[in-house]
Amino acid sequence: MNELFSVKRKVVVITGGTGVLGGVIAEHLAKEGANVVVLGRRKEAGEKLISKIKEEGNEAVFLQSDVLDRESLLKNRADILEKYGKIDALINAAGGNMPGATITPTGTFFDLNLDDFDKVLRLNLTGTVLPTQIFLEPIVKQGEGSIINISSMAAFRPMTRVPGYAAAKAGISNFTQYMAHEIALKFGEGIRVNAIAPGFFITEQNRSLLTNPDGSYTERGNDVIRQTPFKRFGRPEELCGTAQYLISDAASFVTGTVAVVDGGFNTFAM
Repeated sequence: MNELFSVKRKVVVITGGTGVLGGVIAEHLAKEGANVVVLGRRKEAGEKLISKIKEEGNEAVFLQSDVLDRESLLKNRADILEKYGKIDALINAAGGNMPGATITPTGTFFDLNLDDFDKVLRLNLTGTVLPTQIFLEPIVKQGEGSIINISSMAAFRPMTRVPGYAAAKAGISNFTQYMAHEIALKFGEGIRVNAIAPGFFITEQNRSLLTNPDGSYTERGNDVIRQTPFKRFGRPEELCGTAQYLISDAASFVTGTVAVVDGGFNTFAM
């Protein structure tokens, strides 16, 4: 049996694992035999996800966490190592946006709330850097592993309305490339750092921005579909194969890349 894409018995930590995208990836990797550790702030949602995974006969645990709290992450790391003895992969899926860090169609740049702008930068960018710093340490000690960050279409082009989120995601793409060579040069070729840049997927955070209560598309939703050659939004499960590939040995010579999963959105000009 070809094990090139196998993630069996790999310990995979997923921050923001209670979100739509992180949760679907967690379920998939557990089905593929990984030992999945879901980190998130929402205990009830986390425990519900784990129950669903275990009902299907797969292995996963939930640990309450805060990606901006070093002590919380250190406690998570200690609990994971006590249970599994290792960490093979980290998926930094925590992130989000805030109304004050956006600019409405009738607003201007002067309406931008800098406190919210800073919070969005911290949640998305610092909330990727800090968990990487914490969970990379045991990966370095074992000499092999994979880190996957979550970038965005907003990292490739300056989209309207979301300056805070876009700045953070552009930072994540840059951080991914920086870490790829930093880690390889100082700790060897066994540790890889990549990112996934999803196109437009319907999540809890963007549903009202892209769709109306009756399910029809908003003006912005129609703009996205017009820009996407596949003429639809992505399905969360369509991120799973890329995540599994980047964790597996199939990607053993892949580092510093931002893998685009967008139905062609970033290729389309007019």
